Amino acid sequence: RAVSASKPVQTAMGATMNVISVDELATQISDLGISEPKLPKPGMRNVLITSALPYVNNVPHLGNLIGCVLSADVYARFCRNRGYNVLYVCGTDEYGTATQTKALEEKLTCRQICDKYHAIHKDIYDWFDISFDQFGRTSTPTQTYICQSIYQAISDNDMLIEESMQQLYCEPIGFLADRLVEGTCPKCKYEDARGDQCDNCGSLLNPTELINPRCKVGNGVPEIRDTNHLFLDLPRLEPKLREYVTTTSKQGGWSSNCVQVTMAWLRDGLKKRCITRDLKWGTPVPREGFEDKVFYVWFDAPIGYISITAAHTPEWQKWWKNPKEVELVQFMGKDNVPFHTVIFPSTLIGTGEEWTMMKSISVTEYLNYEGGKFSKSRSTGVFGNDAKSTRIAKEVWRYYLLANRPEQADAMFMWNDLKEKNNAELLANLGNFINRVLSFCAARLEGVIPSVPADAAVGIALGEKVGPLVRDYVTQMDKIKIKDGLKQLMAISRIGNGFLQEHAPWDLLKQGKAEECKAVIAAGAGVVYILLTLMEPFMPSLADKILTQMNMTRKDMLTLVDSDLEKCSKPHLLVSARTIGKPEPLFRKLLDEEIDEYRARFGGASSDDTSAPAAAPANNAKKLDKSGKPVGGKPKSGGGTKVPEGPVDVARLNVKVGKVVKAWKHPDADSLYVEEIDVGEEKPRQIVSGLVKFIPLEEFEGSRVCVLANIKPTKMRGVESQGMVLAAENSDHSAVQLVTPPEGAPLGERVLCEGYTGDPDEQLNPRKKVWEAVQADLLTNDKCEATYKGIVFSTSAGPCRVRDIMGGTIR
Repeated sequence: RAVSASKPVQTAMGATMNVISVDELATQISDLGISEPKLPKPGMRNVLITSALPYVNNVPHLGNLIGCVLSADVYARFCRNRGYNVLYVCGTDEYGTATQTKALEEKLTCRQICDKYHAIHKDIYDWFDISFDQFGRTSTPTQTYICQSIYQAISDNDMLIEESMQQLYCEPIGFLADRLVEGTCPKCKYEDARGDQCDNCGSLLNPTELINPRCKVGNGVPEIRDTNHLFLDLPRLEPKLREYVTTTSKQGGWSSNCVQVTMAWLRDGLKKRCITRDLKWGTPVPREGFEDKVFYVWFDAPIGYISITAAHTPEWQKWWKNPKEVELVQFMGKDNVPFHTVIFPSTLIGTGEEWTMMKSISVTEYLNYEGGKFSKSRSTGVFGNDAKSTRIAKEVWRYYLLANRPEQADAMFMWNDLKEKNNAELLANLGNFINRVLSFCAARLEGVIPSVPADAAVGIALGEKVGPLVRDYVTQMDKIKIKDGLKQLMAISRIGNGFLQEHAPWDLLKQGKAEECKAVIAAGAGVVYILLTLMEPFMPSLADKILTQMNMTRKDMLTLVDSDLEKCSKPHLLVSARTIGKPEPLFRKLLDEEIDEYRARFGGASSDDTSAPAAAPANNAKKLDKSGKPVGGKPKSGGGTKVPEGPVDVARLNVKVGKVVKAWKHPDADSLYVEEIDVGEEKPRQIVSGLVKFIPLEEFEGSRVCVLANIKPTKMRGVESQGMVLAAENSDHSAVQLVTPPEGAPLGERVLCEGYTGDPDEQLNPRKKVWEAVQADLLTNDKCEATYKGIVFSTSAGPCRVRDIMGGTIR
C-alpha cells in the first residue's frame, strides 16, 4: 500500500513516529538537490537486483562478500553496460536477536550497535567498489510502515492463524529468543545447535526441539511456558506458491540446488510458520494483545528490500508492484534459499495483491578459509576491513573471489592460490598483454594508436577469434554465469598475447614493414578497448586505470548493447587515431615472503592452526632443549623444515588410469558398489562408489576408469574405500557417467592437465580441502572431455571423456 499521507506508526522500543507522505518526501528530495531516483521505464528491460541483507552485528568476511554482495555488483554493472535499466538495492538487517545479543556483549544499546556496524559495512563495500543504487537499513520508520501494512493485508485476507505455543522461558530475562538458546540438535546430535537452526546439518529448528537446552545469557536451564503467536497459513498458500515455483524456476533458470532445496520444503506439504517473537528490538506487531511482541526477522527482513527501495524513491510501488515491467533478480548464499523461494513469496502472495516476484535467483555455496572456516573470534581468515589493510589492490581481491566463486560446490580461499592467480593470470596474462600494446604504442608510434584500413587482414582475423568470445561472454553473463563470463574475458586476453607473439610488431618495424606493424597495434589496442569494457563489472578500478592510460573517460567506453557488440568483430577500427596517456604496469608480482606474512597474520591464534605459514626461512636455527635435542620432538625428513605447499590446483591430485576388475553391491547400502580396481599397483585397490542408481553392474565391471588415488582412505558403511572413481553428472543430477581414459592408456598411468606440473601430494589432507577446492573447476566441455579450468585431462593415448554429458560436474 502506498505511503499516501503522513501517518503515525509504532517503532521498535515502543516509540511513535510519523511516516511522511509521497508528496512531502518528493519535496524534501527536491529541496536537498538530490538527483531524481531511478524508476522503471516503459519498453526497457527493467531489472531490480537485491543482495541478501547482511546481519548488522558483525564484520563481513570474504565468504560473505562473494556470497551475495560482490556477485550482485558484477551482475548489476554488466546489466548497466548492456543497456538495461537497473536498480540495485541492499542494506543491513538490523532487527532481531542477533542485534540484541551483540548489544549485550558490547554493553551498547541496539541502536548504537546498528549505527556502529552499519557504518563498518558501508565503508567495506565502498572500498570494494560495490555500486549500490541504495544501501539502506531495516531499522527505519519506513520499514515499520511497510511491514505493518503487509501484515495487515495478510490479516485482512485471512491468511494468519493465532495460536498458543510453547516457548522456553528463563528468569529474569523472560521468554527466550531463538538465538538466546543453545542445545543438542535432535537430528544430527550436534551439541551447539542454535534455537532456530543447526549450523552442523542445516536443519531449521524450534527452540523447544533442542535436547538439553541452555540459556546463552544467564547460563540457566530454561523452562517451557505457553505464549500466543501469529502464524502464516502456508498450507492454504501452498497451491499458489507451487504454481509460482514451478513456472518461475523454469522461466528464471533456477539452479538445480536451488530447486532441490525449495522442493524439499514442498515435498511433504508446508506447515504453518510463526511470524512473531517475544522480543523488544524489532518491528512491533500492531495487534491487540501483542504489544510486547515483534515480527520474526525472517518475516521482517525480506520486506527490507521494499523499504530500502522506498528510501530511494517514494514511488517504490513502480518497482515492487509492477510484475509486467520489472524483473526481480536476487543474490544470496545457499542458507538463505528457502526464505526467498518459500517464505517471502508466500508472504507477498498472502496479501492478495499484485507484487513483483523474484524471477531469477543466484545462489552460492560456502567459501572456506585455508582448510577451515572464517572465525572473527579466533582471528582466522580475511575480513572486509582486513583486505583493505593489505598491500593487495582491490581489483586483485575482486578477481580472486570471482574466479573462485563457489557456484556449484564449496570453495576454499588459499593464499598460494591467490598468489598464483595474481602472478600467472593477472600479471602474466591480462596485465602483460595490455602493457605490451600500450607501451609499444607509446615508445614506437609516438603515443598514437594508428588508423588502418578497414580491410586490414590481421584485424579481421583477430576479430574472427575475439568476436564470438565477446558474444559468449554476454550470453553467459545474461544467464548469471559469472565465472564463465570471467573465463571468456581471460580467454580473449590470452588470444591477444598469442596475437602479439605471432605477428611480432617489433620485428615488423625493424624490417621496415611500418604499415603492417600499425595494423597489428591498432588491432591489439582494439582488443584492449574491448577488454576494459568486459572487465568493468569484475574489476572497475582496473578499468578506470586502463581508461586513464588510454586517455579516455567512462563516456568513451564501449557498451555491451547489440550494436556495439557487432563492432568487436573488427577490433582494428575501434580506437583509431587516439593519443594515449602514459602506460604503466597494472599489476605487481606477489612474492612468497609477502604471502607468508599474510598467512601468519590471518591464520588465527592457535599454534597448530592449519593456516600457519607453510615454511620457515631456511636459515632459522632450531631451538634446542637442555640435552641438546631439537624442541618439538624428532625432526621430520628433509632436515626438519616443512616443505612449502604448491598452489591448490589439479597438480596436487594423483589421478590414475584404472580398470574395474570386479564389482558387487555393498552389503549394507543399496546405492553403493564395492569394486576392485587395477591401477597398475601390486594388487587391485578396493573402492566404494555411489553409482548403483546410474550404472548397471554388468556395464560397470570391466570399465576403464579414472581413479583419484591419493585421497585419504575412509570407511563407507563399514567397508574401506582406497580411492575415488571420477564421474560426471548433468545439471539436474538425473544422469551420471564415468570419466573414461582411452583404450591405449596403460593402467597406472597418471592423468595430467597441460601446464599443471609437479608431483602430487602423497595423500590429500582432508582438513585442507584441496580436493574440494580443485573439484569446483572440474567440468566436461562441449566435446565431452574432462577438463580442469578448461584444460583437458590427458593421457599418452589421448583425452579422457564421458559418453555424452556436456557441461557436467566431475566428482
